[in-house]
Amino acid sequence: MNNNIMVSKSRQFTGWLIHVFTASGAFLGLLSLLAIYQHQYRTTFWFMIIATLIDAVDGVFARMVKIKEAVPNINGELLDNIVDFLNYTIVPAFFLLVTDILPVEWRMLCVMAITFSSAYQFSQVDAKTHDHFFKGFPSYWNIALFYLFFWQMSPWANMTILMGLAILSFIPIKYVYPSRLEYLTHNGSLRFMMLLATILWGLTVAGLLWIYPQTNPTLIMVSMGYLILYVGISLYRTWVPLISL
Repeated sequence: MNNNIMVSKSRQFTGWLIHVFTASGAFLGLLSLLAIYQHQYRTTFWFMIIATLIDAVDGVFARMVKIKEAVPNINGELLDNIVDFLNYTIVPAFFLLVTDILPVEWRMLCVMAITFSSAYQFSQVDAKTHDHFFKGFPSYWNIALFYLFFWQMSPWANMTILMGLAILSFIPIKYVYPSRLEYLTHNGSLRFMMLLATILWGLTVAGLLWIYPQTNPTLIMVSMGYLILYVGISLYRTWVPLISL
């Protein structure tokens, strides 16, 4: 990057605001840990949802302002990874440690697998591929935890699912990066539809949390449908990469 690029004061200020916005996710992570400590699990998930929403849009804002030029002395990618590791890995891992979602005798081992596999996933040089996909399971432990909490399955079933996801962190499947869809398809309408599907999924998750402990079959169907779509598209693009025009 050319260090001699002239950047307006307003653009610099906007860049700093975006970094503050990203960093606020770390505070939400701390609030999530406090809510877990206080056994306010529904509140914990609300904090997780807000933190995920921040993570979903801060990169878009950063690219709009060309933040590397606006605030060159701050590494936004490093900041984002620090916040994400807290919210996507540490908070869910702590939740799993202090609740009965996992078998007591295997709880520590499972949480260790989660933290170690996440450390590997986050530290890979190509954790995000050149065509803007995640390589390996992208440490969506907060999302996995949400579904396990609401499904109310047996601790052994939960552990099997989580250990399977930990193993997938080491398998180079490309997972869709929901806010970077340039290499998903050349068709702009399809990219827009994928974005709308992601937003709809987020609304259904919030809806399920809002009505908890009740449930709604339609919300469940839409939510699970998106997960199937996400995994299916990810597998397809792993085996059939998009050819540049």
